Amino acid sequence: MKTYLDLVKFEHTVFALPFAYAGMLLASMQHSGTGWPGWGVLIWVTVAMAAARTAAMGANRVIDRFIDARNPRTAGREVPSGKVSPAQAWTLVIVSLIVMAFAAAQLNPLCLALLPLAVVFLIGYPYTKRFTWLCHAWLGVTDGAAAAGGWIAVTGEFAPPAWALWAVVIFWMIGLDVIYATMDRDFDVQNGVRSIPARFGIPRALRIAAVSHALTFALLLLVGVLAGASFWYYLAALAMGGILLFEHRIVNPNDLAKVNVAFFDANMWLALTMLAGVIVDVAWRTLT
Repeated sequence: MKTYLDLVKFEHTVFALPFAYAGMLLASMQHSGTGWPGWGVLIWVTVAMAAARTAAMGANRVIDRFIDARNPRTAGREVPSGKVSPAQAWTLVIVSLIVMAFAAAQLNPLCLALLPLAVVFLIGYPYTKRFTWLCHAWLGVTDGAAAAGGWIAVTGEFAPPAWALWAVVIFWMIGLDVIYATMDRDFDVQNGVRSIPARFGIPRALRIAAVSHALTFALLLLVGVLAGASFWYYLAALAMGGILLFEHRIVNPNDLAKVNVAFFDANMWLALTMLAGVIVDVAWRTLT
């Protein structure tokens, strides 16, 4: 079990899941005047999210196994090192997609209807880095769908706050994935792997990431306006802006030693801050 959890980096689920919950809670507030969507929606959103991410990471690892095997940083991963066979990894992916489909069917017809498109984005990401440096945007759209999905799971339809929340995660993920990709810039250039750092160099890539995160902060404020959020949401948004600023202060072209801190630690706290801010916001508005 530990090997499979390591294979899909299950702890990284903390990135997208809080945004799915945030979308779910904000939708419940707007839809019924209370931030509570019910246990059924909460459970099936959680199952769908965990299954979707497991499928995406499993596919990413098995599709990229030959690239990972050549990269000293990733050669020890479970598939290229032989701890998990490609057949075992694909089995995990297929089982996860079945679970995801079942969970979507328990929510509403729109969730189920969007499933094929979701699968294309989940499985397609590892192929994009072979063709375009815009692979980071594909990842952002894929992860951002979690936030919109949380909204749709409650209402069965799209709405302006859902689109804005999706955009928040798109630009947030672009920025953090670009920062992460700086670690492999030289390898990517030598092996034809497409990325923004490989295309533009590390200094310009970090500036692109900074612009992307500035847009993230602006979109966070827009979500608050569209959702009719209270002071508590904006306080959390301000804290998230501080986290993004900290992330860019500790990573620079001459010192990439803290990329992992910026990628995992800072963004974990950002996602949890978002969820905490939304919980307090909807609780406050429900009570008042």
